[in-house]
Amino acid sequence: LNCRPGGIYVDGTLGGAGHARRILSGIMPGGLLIGIDQDMDAVDNARLALAEYGDGVRLFHDSFTALPQILNGLGIASVDGILLDLGLSLHQIRESGRGFSFMADEPLDMRMNAAGEQTAADIINGADPGELRRIFSEYGEERHAGRIARRIAMAREKTPIRTARQLAELVRDAAPGGGRERIHPATRVFMALRIAVNRELERLRTFMDEVMAENGASVLAPGGRICVLAFHSLEDRIVKHSLRALAAGCDCPPRIPRCVCGKRPVLRLLTRKALTPTAAEIQNNPMARSTRLRAAEKIG
Repeated sequence: LNCRPGGIYVDGTLGGAGHARRILSGIMPGGLLIGIDQDMDAVDNARLALAEYGDGVRLFHDSFTALPQILNGLGIASVDGILLDLGLSLHQIRESGRGFSFMADEPLDMRMNAAGEQTAADIINGADPGELRRIFSEYGEERHAGRIARRIAMAREKTPIRTARQLAELVRDAAPGGGRERIHPATRVFMALRIAVNRELERLRTFMDEVMAENGASVLAPGGRICVLAFHSLEDRIVKHSLRALAAGCDCPPRIPRCVCGKRPVLRLLTRKALTPTAAEIQNNPMARSTRLRAAEKIG
């Protein structure tokens, strides 16, 4: 992120406020952190955890897709850095009570924003088997998506599936081998459901295609940087293609000898390939195992 004293930086996914604190340590004195999260618990936690920084922090309960409106409300034209960490926080997994973890007997909710209309239970009990198969296969890359979807459809005819533990046990029983895989067979299904409930891929596409659009990535000041931590191949693909397009500029077909689109590069890639954690980093923080970091800098 190249944090500098006096700069303005955005943490678009506050989570447990760990990144926010690290950013603040690099931008003080005189810096400003704009923290955003759609989970009100994260905003409330950050308000307490970062209280010592006073007016150096502004917090918002919203999606990172609302960044242009938030900046406009603050009278800020552009920022020096943006961080998006697209993973779950430990609090959401362990303490939210919303069924993000298949290890707990919690309501099958999975909404990051508690004001959201659709819960994971709504999808599990209401979607037809074909839609469930699509969600598990597309978002979770689950090989046995059809088999699991059929088992869920049969089970819910007898009684609604209301808790995370109920669903996890169904998935385990439906998986070939009785769930004796390296990772729990419910892992991919729970990830897929969470993505569907929170429309995570749609929000990321909106941010990359509209906020970081070919208007020059105007939310970034010249020399400003964007860093995105993805945990899913579909997320990483969206980020990769968007950053590469903004770094390439011209998108005219190769057969055209001269550029007619007039597009110019607006970003410089800092990561040609996604950076992944080292073995030591994974040992220190197992949740980082599937992390992929991509970063770029505004030209100007």
